[in-house]
Formats: sequence, C-alpha cells, structure tokens
Amino acid sequence: MSPRLLLPHAGEATGPVLVQGDAFHHLRVLRLGPGDPLEVFDGKGRAWEAEVLEVSRDSATVRLGPLRKASTGRHVSLLQALPKADKLELVLQKGTELGAHAFFPVLSERSVVRLSGAALETRRVRWQRIAEEAARQCGRADVPSVHAVQGLFAAVRALPPTTRVLLLDEEERTLGLSEAASVDARAPLALVVGPEGGLERTEVEALRELGATSVSLGPLVLRTETAALAALAVLRHREGLLG
Repeated sequence: MSPRLLLPHAGEATGPVLVQGDAFHHLRVLRLGPGDPLEVFDGKGRAWEAEVLEVSRDSATVRLGPLRKASTGRHVSLLQALPKADKLELVLQKGTELGAHAFFPVLSERSVVRLSGAALETRRVRWQRIAEEAARQCGRADVPSVHAVQGLFAAVRALPPTTRVLLLDEEERTLGLSEAASVDARAPLALVVGPEGGLERTEVEALRELGATSVSLGPLVLRTETAALAALAVLRHREGLLG
C-alpha cells in the first residue's frame, strides 16, 4: 500500500493541493519528496492516487490523480458504554478497521469511568485522532466520527429515525445478531454494547421501549471490548466484506 495522507480539503482543489500543518508533518515523517507516489484521502469516502510535486520548509504540494470511491458496507454506529482504562482506544482503532461509521461513547449505570469538564473534549479529540490514524493505516477513504460522551438514552435518541438499534444482551437466548441484522437490510444499524458487568436490566427495558431489539452473540462470554469488535465482524462477514 502506498503511503497515505489525510487532506479533508482535497476534493475542493482545482489544481495542486497545498499540504500544511499536521498533514505536512506526517508527510515529512514519511520522508516523501518530489516525485514520490502516495494516496490522498479526504475522510469523506474519496481517495486519489497522487504524487508529491514540491516540498518546502513548512509546506508541500501534491498533484491528484484518478479518484476512487470505496464502500465500507452498511452504515453501522457503535454505542459503547465507557470501559475501564484505555479499552475504548482499542475499540476505536479496530472498530475503524472493521468499518464502523460512527462511535458514541456513552455513560451507563455500571460505567466506572466518569469524565467531566475540559477532560471530555480533550479525550474526544484524542479519540478522533485515533480513528483518523486507523483509517489511514487500513486504507479507508472515510473517517468515522467520534461523538462527545453522553448518556446512553440521549445517544439512542440522537440517532437518525430510520436506524435499527440492536442491543447486545447476554440474557437473550433466541434472536442472534446475524438474524436480526437481516431484517430491513438497507437500514442503518446501531449496536449498543454495555460496560464491564453489562447493562442494568432497567436500562435494557428502557432501551426496548425506545425501539431497541435485544440480540445474542452466542454462548461465549466476551469482554465488552471483544463483544463490540466481534459484533462488527459478524456484520461485515454477512456482507461478504470479511471471511
């Protein structure tokens, strides 16, 4: 794979594209110079073959070649209850590789991690950069959005009205994720994953009242971060994008 550079403004250019700031720093880290090939992507689903034209002390220019568009499959949002330590960073990185389109870090009754004030935005910015880097490394032309931390029910209510909400529920015994996902296969999906210890049953019932459907991943006992990634893998396998 060619070196990749995220340039959100690339699609607006009518000629050579100017590279500055963080993108220029990354270009220098890659040790790219005039004549070197690379791939430019805008984080919105478009990517171009490109070539470095010129590198100066604090900027560079690149020439865009043919455009390519790449699909990451059905639109899937992941509502992940905040896990302990840095487990969410793993979910963001690997979830991006598995084609998640949006991440909603949410607070639930059993969430141990509690963030407030400036720490919320600082952490969100860091999480967004993790998603951007993961998209660059795995060849995606789009970058998932990482939303601000909010309450679980607020996040569900903020989803587009056509979204099917599937709740990973360890007490569900009959309806599997794969079967549930096959219903209305064109509708965007949202996966709800509880924290360590799972969601309270009162939360599960409240989510059902909001229209969520409880689904099972099977008999295996999975950690919260493993469950999120396993669920995404199941969905991508159904679409023929994995396995």
